[in-house]
Amino acid sequence: MSGYSEDEKLRLQQLRALRRRWLRDQELSEREPVLPPRRLGPVAAFWERFLQPGGFWRHQVFKAYQTSGFILTRVLVPAWIILYYLKYHVMKTPHGAVMSNPRIFPGDRILETGEIMPPLKEEPDEHH
Repeated sequence: MSGYSEDEKLRLQQLRALRRRWLRDQELSEREPVLPPRRLGPVAAFWERFLQPGGFWRHQVFKAYQTSGFILTRVLVPAWIILYYLKYHVMKTPHGAVMSNPRIFPGDRILETGEIMPPLKEEPDEHH
């Protein structure tokens, strides 16, 4: 005996029909999915209104962003590069570098006051 029996053929046909129906049921209609209404907090509601396409404030923020990007890339960065080059490669003494005062030893004359530095006191109990 070869092939399926009548009962087996009927069972396979019913299984195929069930699978087709199950696959058809998985497709969503236009009314699905049914979601609860969105409730936004005050901050989320503000950003929802603020970021709507074509809104006035969104346009103003974009213009400010473009302007600041232009100023940063076309003015500030080149100015920093030029200033760095001038400060560390062209100028003899870098801007902001403080020159130290000359050392003063005992017996030297202070130029501003004309005073002579007294000699250091020698303390006999300290030794090196």
